[in-house]
Parts: sequence; C-alpha cells; structure tokens
Amino acid sequence: MIPISKPNIGEEELHQVSLVFKSGWLGMGSVVFEFEKALKSYLNAKHVIAVNTGTSALHIALSALDIKQGDEVIVPSLTYIATVQAILACGAIPKFCDIEENTLNIDLQDVKKQMNSQVRAIIPVHYGGLPCNMDALLKYAHENGIFVIEDAAHAFGSTYNNKKIGSFGDITCFSFDPIKNITCGEGGCVALSNDELAQKIITQRILGIDKDTWQRYKHQRSWFYNVVMPGFRYHMSNINAAIGLVQLQKVDQFIKKRKEIIQKYDQALSDVEGIELLYRDYEQTAPFNYIIKIKHCLRDKLLNFLNNNAIGAGVHYIPNHFHPLFKKYKTHLPITEKVFEQILSLPLYTDLTGAEIAYVITKIQEFYLKKDAQ
Repeated sequence: MIPISKPNIGEEELHQVSLVFKSGWLGMGSVVFEFEKALKSYLNAKHVIAVNTGTSALHIALSALDIKQGDEVIVPSLTYIATVQAILACGAIPKFCDIEENTLNIDLQDVKKQMNSQVRAIIPVHYGGLPCNMDALLKYAHENGIFVIEDAAHAFGSTYNNKKIGSFGDITCFSFDPIKNITCGEGGCVALSNDELAQKIITQRILGIDKDTWQRYKHQRSWFYNVVMPGFRYHMSNINAAIGLVQLQKVDQFIKKRKEIIQKYDQALSDVEGIELLYRDYEQTAPFNYIIKIKHCLRDKLLNFLNNNAIGAGVHYIPNHFHPLFKKYKTHLPITEKVFEQILSLPLYTDLTGAEIAYVITKIQEFYLKKDAQ
C-alpha cells in the first residue's frame, strides 16, 4: 500500500534522541530552548513557545486571550476536529463559517455574516499549507477589536507576501505531529510578537509556574517555585525537540520535494475530465496535502478504486458541523457541504518515489477510462 502520508525520519534524528537519553534530562530543558531559538530564526518570529501538540498550541493561545464560557470563536467547519476541540476546551462556542470553493480557505465574506458582539476571535486555517488572505482578515478583525489565531498546522514553511507564516499577525499555532511538514514525533508551537501574551503562554504551558523546570534544577533553590496562574502540562520534552532540531535542518528540501510532487500531479491530472484542481500557489505554499475535487458524484467510487489498488486515499475532512457533538450548532454552509462531497486526498510525502507517483496517476486515468466511471 502506498500510504497517504508518512514522516521522513532516519538515523540523524535517532542520534539526536540518543544524546538526550545520555544526558539523562528527558523533559523540558536546554534542547527545547535550542529548538525554540532555531524556530524563531527560521520563522523570523519575536517569540516562539514550544508545546506538546498543535492542539495544545491552539488551546493555550485561546486561554492566553481569556477566551471563556459564552464567548464565540469563528472557525471554518472544514478543519480537523482538533481546531474546534481547542475552542470547546475554553468553554467557548464554535461559530462555524464557510470557505472559498477554489482554495478551501476561510471565506471572509461569510465571516462578516457570522460576526456579533459575542465573537472574541477568528481562527483561519491555512488549508493544505495555502495561506489565507491575511491582510484582509487581520484588517477586519482589528477593526472589530478581536484577535486572529492562525491554525497553521498545515503551513509550516509557507509564506504570505514573502513573509513566513508565523512572522506577523496576532498569534500563529503550528503542529509537529508525525505527518506534518516537519515532525517532533508529537509537538507544536505558538509564534507571536506580543510580549505580555508570550510571557503568559510561557507560564501557562507548565502549570502556571513562574519559572521553567530547567531553571529550577540548576541547584538554585531547586525545591522552590511559585504558581502564579492556572496552567496546563503542555510543555515539550527534550526528546521531541531533538527530533525537531534535525527536521528543521531538512525542511527546505522537504518543501522542495513536496512542491515537485504536487506539480507532477497537477500536470498529469489537469486534462482528466471529471477532475477539478484547486488553486495552487507553488511559490508561497509549503504543501501539506494534495487535494483534488471529483465531479459527477464519483468521489467515493474513485476512493474505493484507489484503495483497492493499494493506494492510500482519503477525505480531509468531515465538516465539523456534521458531527453529533455539534448538532446544537447546526448550520447550513453551502460551499463546505458541496466540496465535502467532492474532495479527495492523494498520497503526498517526501519519500514518495517517481514510480509511485506515476502509478497513482495511471490508476486514476485508468478509472476514468472504465465505462462505469462515466
């Protein structure tokens, strides 16, 4: 089976983890701080705080903004459940909005329709790594006195107007889970420029303690600590940071390879009647996944055909407003509901070989040559 995604990890990552094992300091410490410093340099961000998952990054960002029960947060329904669970974890209400049909990114016009006095924040999702229209989103949000928390789980390495996602805006949250553009095994980070919010997140990520554990274990009153606010156990470990440090050195070659793959797919599939390609920005996007739209109600047929021919294919994602958990927030989102019936994810990862790409393309073409696909 050609999987739909998989990490690119090897001996270099294993060696760095072995050094952490030898140090005896497995939790948060100097390796985490080194990783944060490297992330700040790569992203050109003022503050980067490493956490244990991308979901934690979103939750702690919302918490730092004092998003609480009764507040509303506008979020596209077409996103992974983690985005919305972070909102629920604060006791807030997800206010689902629609997306643009050709990008699958948040639709600002629908955001404006959802706006009311209870809305405290907007969470745009840079779907597939393609940046949202951040200039317009930030301008609108700031005019209305609310924050923008970017869900950039798909977009590590992407740029917007030649600026790295994470280097501007209010707060940007990344994920480093096993299948993201770089991985820490598990992990995430929050990037921002606001000093006060950054300090709050740093304190909250380790149980509201005012000094991190590394400082406490330097034989300087190592038993002493102050708890100054409610917090979480969201800090990253040295083990995960060690993996991330190696991955960060490879990220540009990872992005280059992913771009080459999506361009091969686009070239081969652009002439296939029955397939509609999404808008791509090859220059600014660090692609996380590869999505096509299948016409004529044939998406599930093609998905099953590919799976039966040892090709991983899937659907990203089931719109959140379809899930039982959110039935009380049920709404009609015409574009989201339309594209959900069409979107199909094809294999995309850096180790995907030319032969495997050709096989995927050939099988799709074969499907459309079969009479039962017409």
